[in-house]
Amino acid sequence: MQQLATITSKRQLTIPVSIFRKLGLLEGEQVLVKTDNGRMVISLARELVEDLAGSVAAPKRFRGLPTEKIIKLAKKVYFRKKR
Repeated sequence: MQQLATITSKRQLTIPVSIFRKLGLLEGEQVLVKTDNGRMVISLARELVEDLAGSVAAPKRFRGLPTEKIIKLAKKVYFRKKR
């Protein structure tokens, strides 16, 4: 499906509703944007996360914990090191 879209003066691009719905996008969802042979390619960030899931072993201290808890603990350690 190909449709025309316009880039605003603020460099914003509105995704046509039919494409938005067909892809099952959600408001506020993050996407990755890259160039490939002069083309702009937009892909869902959640697809990258799903592709990478399981490709890196989780540290023992994080195994079995819910994702939200892992993120909270990782941020706590990261920002403690920044001080």
